[in-house]
Amino acid sequence: MSAAKSTLAQLWAKADRPSVRAFLLSMVALSAALLLALYSGAAAELGRVGLASTSALIALAVAGWVGVTLVPVLAKRTPLRWIGYKMEFRITREGWVYMAGILLVALPALNTGNNLLFLILASLIAIILMSGILSSITLSGIEMSLKMPEHIFAGQPVRAMVELQNEKLTLPSFSLRVEAAKPKGTTAPAAMLETPVYFPYLPKHDRVQQTVPMTFPRRGIYRQEAFRIVTRFPFGFLQKSRHVNLKTEALVYPSVGPSEEYLEVLPGIQGALESLAKGRGQDLYALRDYVPTDSARHVHWKASARFGSLMVREFAREDDCRILLVLDPHLSPDQAAGFKPGISETNERFERAVSICASLAWHFYENNSLLQFRGATMETALAPAGDLIFAVLRYLALEQPLPPDPNQTLMAELAASPDLFKIIVTSQPHGSIPASVWSSSYVVFLDDPEQ
Repeated sequence: MSAAKSTLAQLWAKADRPSVRAFLLSMVALSAALLLALYSGAAAELGRVGLASTSALIALAVAGWVGVTLVPVLAKRTPLRWIGYKMEFRITREGWVYMAGILLVALPALNTGNNLLFLILASLIAIILMSGILSSITLSGIEMSLKMPEHIFAGQPVRAMVELQNEKLTLPSFSLRVEAAKPKGTTAPAAMLETPVYFPYLPKHDRVQQTVPMTFPRRGIYRQEAFRIVTRFPFGFLQKSRHVNLKTEALVYPSVGPSEEYLEVLPGIQGALESLAKGRGQDLYALRDYVPTDSARHVHWKASARFGSLMVREFAREDDCRILLVLDPHLSPDQAAGFKPGISETNERFERAVSICASLAWHFYENNSLLQFRGATMETALAPAGDLIFAVLRYLALEQPLPPDPNQTLMAELAASPDLFKIIVTSQPHGSIPASVWSSSYVVFLDDPEQ
């Protein structure tokens, strides 16, 4: 009883009260018209023609008034959006077997004229009709949403949230499957939600969520224009589906995992950074063995007495070590001649460069380093890597190879800043980097990790 009262309260709270009043008034008026029509028939049977004619005219006038004034109001205020759902259906294999059974019953029923066979045939056909009606009710009033994680990396599994909401106030839905809708005429797999998500039960006026594992193999933007909600409820004879236009977009960063190529490059970069950190400042950097070219005033006598050999002090630079991470997206003329959109050797080479650049940026982020990033169309200021990392990853997620630059504009600008230590990642071959850049740079080539 309490559940019924709660349902009625929800219906009344969401009801369009002017429409309810118009509906009740039309029901009262049509009931009065029906009674007048019945009274007119009874009066005609008694031979009272005048009274019968008057009653019939009044009944007709009342019905006409309802049709002209109240019915249009109700038609305008009645929400018919669920009726407008475009549904697709197909007969399943079980349904075809059931159809064959109906045909086997229909043939003897028509040949013999047996009433029992006709009754069985009518029941079998009614089950098919009920299946179609119940599946349409199950799909109606269902809304979907897909929530993606904020940060997604290529090759790393993430968890998305699929949510279905049942807007029907009185009826639940059963056996719903959500899948990505593929464009007609294509056989390519959908970009997102390739694995269908099954919801066995969706309560009335409620929502249900499911966590879905997803993995995106490559960086870039993944888009899905629409999804399908599919059901085979109640008997599995028909499969009905409804399209949900839910444009979803996911930006996938390059992989920042420690790939084999990155691990081969990293020691050389760390060595270059350590040599850069040595200088003539006042802060002690390290102790090392004495060599004949060292000055005697740098000898650490207490450490020398402790170790039994001459030890020399190394000092850290007084100025900050500014790291400029650079991605060179330009192709060499030979690479540009063989470049084709899609997966090719040139593309794979560029993807490796992007992946190494993203891994290096993540490495400096984990080390709380000061970082500056430079690309063909992006340049950041020097800042803690934590403030830049996701802006850099977004840029790397969308960057594409560029044609050769005959003026070497990017390299010329880098050569004009010898005070910055530059780590340049490029997919171009050896010999493509000007000599003026080498003095203050560590260049990562893709064909040979040894610099």
